[in-house]
Amino acid sequence: MNVDHHWENVYQTKSPEEMSWYEAHLATSLEWILEAAPNHSSSIIDVGGGASTLTDDLHVRGFRSLTVLDISPTAIARSQERLGTAAEDINWMICDVTHCSLPNTAFDIWHDRAVFHFLTEQEERSSYVKQLATALKPSGQVIIATLSIHGPRSCSGLAVSRYDAQSLQKEFGAEFRLLKSATLTHQTPSGALQEFLYCRMARF
Repeated sequence: MNVDHHWENVYQTKSPEEMSWYEAHLATSLEWILEAAPNHSSSIIDVGGGASTLTDDLHVRGFRSLTVLDISPTAIARSQERLGTAAEDINWMICDVTHCSLPNTAFDIWHDRAVFHFLTEQEERSSYVKQLATALKPSGQVIIATLSIHGPRSCSGLAVSRYDAQSLQKEFGAEFRLLKSATLTHQTPSGALQEFLYCRMARF
């Protein structure tokens, strides 16, 4: 399957509000980023953040060193349209995070809600972690949310990998220390319940 085409088709045929992972505002992500960010000059990347409103909420709070990465041009375009002139303050990247070119030691915070669990092959996960390790500053933090061990086995027509805090931290290796974790229940737009795992990790 061509992953790029799959996600572009998803975003071209559905509105963001129809996506199973949709939330009007990512309250937990925002809360944990504000905890992790030393100040408003913190450099933050939102991986898979295409149509998410997280960047809106960070921007309105005064953050300006913001990068949004997504595989879908349509998802990015929707956020740019929603943000209007504020979109000019954001660095937008359209690429697959597992093999795109990321700047070295550029980010204080790496945020990912609902990308990593789509990486079902070990090679993909290893590439993702390598990319993260390259792009994150030595003192950087990772805030990542995946479907939990009790979550669904597939999402948006694709198989997923499910995690608890220990198995997720293991994927990132000894270089990252688990600071906190939480399991939260998310209600999809259709009314179904999904269990998400949130983890916050710090680089040694």
